[in-house]
Amino acid sequence: MHITVPLTEIALVIVSALVCGLIFMRLKQPAILGYMFAGLVIAPYMVIDSDMEHIIKSLSELGVFMLLFILGMEMNLRFFRENWLTTLGCVLAQFIISLGAAYVISLFFNWSFGLTFVLGCIITLSSTAVAIKMLDSMGKLKTDTGHLTIGILIAQDLAFVPMILAVQGFGGEAFEIGIIAAKVLGSMGLLALLVWTLSRAERLHIPYLEDISRDGELLPLLALTFCFGLASLTGTMGLSAAYGAFLAGLILGNTAERHQVLEVTHPLQSLLLMVFFLSVGLLVDIDFLVEHIVKISILLFVVLFGKTILNTTILHMFKQPWRISFVSSLVLAQLGEFAFVLSDMAASKGLLKPDEQKLVISLTIMSLAVSPLWLTLAKKFQTEDGSFSLEHLKSNSFWSKIKYQRPWK
Repeated sequence: MHITVPLTEIALVIVSALVCGLIFMRLKQPAILGYMFAGLVIAPYMVIDSDMEHIIKSLSELGVFMLLFILGMEMNLRFFRENWLTTLGCVLAQFIISLGAAYVISLFFNWSFGLTFVLGCIITLSSTAVAIKMLDSMGKLKTDTGHLTIGILIAQDLAFVPMILAVQGFGGEAFEIGIIAAKVLGSMGLLALLVWTLSRAERLHIPYLEDISRDGELLPLLALTFCFGLASLTGTMGLSAAYGAFLAGLILGNTAERHQVLEVTHPLQSLLLMVFFLSVGLLVDIDFLVEHIVKISILLFVVLFGKTILNTTILHMFKQPWRISFVSSLVLAQLGEFAFVLSDMAASKGLLKPDEQKLVISLTIMSLAVSPLWLTLAKKFQTEDGSFSLEHLKSNSFWSKIKYQRPWK
């Protein structure tokens, strides 16, 4: 049997991803934004038939598993334990209020339950990659603002687990709320027990892992076996396969061989993540984006400013200073890459209609696209000594017409 490999198309995709990734890195933005932009640019020039679309989606699913696997691997549970009450409380409040806000907005746009629930979830979440890049650009990664923001990002990542389980449950042909609640609560109980144990214990020592870690060829194979094996197991049990991939990363990330596993799997991780974010750009419906640009722009404005005000208020209620609360909220304002995962899962389960999924993807991409502008706004508050002041904003922008009396403290 002769199989024709579209080498020209593959070469075009890879070169475009490389060039756009380099451009965005030079702009001090995450390379993943460049991959999505590359997909948007080359999509009109590529013929994506049903077979090609199936291949792209299959590869992107592998990218989703690796994304969650990496998330678990890199999660600092000991750091999270120090601020768990504030960060988890903040994220829980974010979710409840975001879900309520999505419901109110749905009354005006006549949205379905699926779209309302998915939007409530994704409004809660922020982009870890973009947020950390913003903190690093401002030199705030190792400050109180950075520690608080990273703690919230970890809590959001943990909150993503029950979200995917709920989406999977609600998307069934005939779902029962009791069964869904049991699955979510059971899975969260297991996750909480695992987090509590791993954050207090010494590094795990998995049998034979130390011996295998000396072999550069077997170690990445072991990591992938652990990732996809546990993903397959949880999928078979009726839970989400993504949940299993996350647990696999969480366990391996707390072993004594964590650094070796991260090092040897990094090339494959980079490749699959590139495919995932590139596929998002490739599958964006430009015509839909242009046709609904007014609605999307309004929603974008509501999301960015609404999240900033909401998070600032919530953080201050948890006794964080106004200055730290506001800057952390600016960094967390954009929607996250997990919006693509949730929308794709919801669409595959019938919870989202095709046009509703396009709306979620378009809104998320627009949110990530304006993140550099949001970074510029955050830097307007930063003074020469690294603190943040409204007086400094007054002297550096059109806000100079507004008279502020003193910096926030």
